[in-house]
Amino acid sequence: MVAMAEPMPLDLYADPVRADPYPLLEELREAAPVLWVCQQGLESWIVTRFDEVRAVLADHRFVKQPATVPEALRKFKAAFGSQVESEVRSLLATDPPDHTRLRRLVGKAFTPRRVDGLRRRAQEVTDGLLDTLEGATLHGAEVVDLVDGLTIPLPVTMIGELVGVPAEDRADFKKWSDALLTVAHDEEGRRGRQAGAEALRGYFTDLVAERRRTMRPELAPDAQPDLVSALLTARDEGNRLSEQELLSMLMVVLTAGHETTGNLIGNSVLALLDWPEQRQRLQEDPGRLRLAVEELLRFVGPVMQPTLRVAAEDVELGGVVIPAGSVVVCMLASANRDPRRFPQPEEFDVAREDNPHLGFGHGIHFCLGAPLARMEAEIALGSLLRRFPALELAVDRRTIRWRPSALLRGPAELPVRLRPTPN
Repeated sequence: MVAMAEPMPLDLYADPVRADPYPLLEELREAAPVLWVCQQGLESWIVTRFDEVRAVLADHRFVKQPATVPEALRKFKAAFGSQVESEVRSLLATDPPDHTRLRRLVGKAFTPRRVDGLRRRAQEVTDGLLDTLEGATLHGAEVVDLVDGLTIPLPVTMIGELVGVPAEDRADFKKWSDALLTVAHDEEGRRGRQAGAEALRGYFTDLVAERRRTMRPELAPDAQPDLVSALLTARDEGNRLSEQELLSMLMVVLTAGHETTGNLIGNSVLALLDWPEQRQRLQEDPGRLRLAVEELLRFVGPVMQPTLRVAAEDVELGGVVIPAGSVVVCMLASANRDPRRFPQPEEFDVAREDNPHLGFGHGIHFCLGAPLARMEAEIALGSLLRRFPALELAVDRRTIRWRPSALLRGPAELPVRLRPTPN
């Protein structure tokens, strides 16, 4: 393919596209594996097919921290208000060797043991939230909102407890992270994003100072009571996180840890409502739940695209040469429905086994919180289907509002009728 004289105009953030991006993604994917586009003023190469997306995610020539930031990317970030300090030294925005060091340090604190220990607590939180929703129906509420009642409160509670944020502060950090992730279309939106970033940073600055006074430094990182204390004690060959790295890491873990999982659960509930025969298969055989969660990550994964990359040198990909300094966007949501890799990709199949989806990314930036997200989704969906097998959407499917995030996709509301069947 020869590069166009002008980039193709594209808007993946428009409300109709956010509601159902898959037809447009299919058009892009079938047009070419790599396309030169312009959206929101940013010219970039958008990668749409599975093999090419996976290749970019594993290729060290596509970097997160270019030595020279392209002018188009600088203007885009300035316009969207996204050049906040949290992006400077986190896992999301570094390359080796810094990324290797940071991931190793965080890995000492964010261990499978710590996540496994949260399974029982996640079930307790889920049961309590469903009790509250059921109680509302018993007191006359015909319709309840699963976003407010389950899909967001569960991961907010879990990540809050994991990080060490007191329960009374979690509503604030939810508000701040929402502001940080919202697409900023105007000056007011940009101010809101920046205010959210500054509020989160200020909050964690105070929380870290408090933990320094109260933590037990003699304990190993994975024996600490919360992630803040664990990160403060994590060392690797004498190195530890700097203050800026620590604050950035906490902001990323907290924001990604509940926004991604909350959107995954919300998208999954909608998919199960859209595909009643698949929901019935899952209800009849709950042993398929783990396979079903993997399929949901492929079919309606919450991460439409990871953070942007820049070509550090000329790279040939999908029949084109991407020039050095170009911005590259990997469309995970498109790759996960590529018929070249997945048979009948537009079909939702809770028993799909050959499923190497890219829902959590690939390569060195593979999602650190994937085990936690999987566990919470399994518990939330399994509990919801078990207790309310006749669950139904209470509004026209086309009227569902979607969250205004640039990278993530999930419903802003899920009005449902619980309708448990009699025992």
